[in-house]
Amino acid sequence: MIETVQRRKIEVLVDAPLVRRISQTADEVGVTGYTILHTLGGAGRGGRWQDDQVSGADAKVIFVTVTSQEKADAFTSALAPLLESHGLMLMTSTVDVVRAGKF
Repeated sequence: MIETVQRRKIEVLVDAPLVRRISQTADEVGVTGYTILHTLGGAGRGGRWQDDQVSGADAKVIFVTVTSQEKADAFTSALAPLLESHGLMLMTSTVDVVRAGKF
């Protein structure tokens, strides 16, 4: 059987122009690995939205990382002031990973 270790997965839905700030915050707290995924559209309290693919001004991305509990706590704490002011959606979950040294 393959041995797994628990880590924290963080997903942040963010307006594309803010992704640099999110990745800088990750670097500052020691989160070294992440993936940025483009989104096509969605719906929420503010209604429906979709990437117009012309200006990119309303484009949203999902920032995903898997890291230790300590780094996850530091990252989410650092992002807390931006949640309301910038309308971020932040989700965390516990995941089982193989090759724990990569996270």
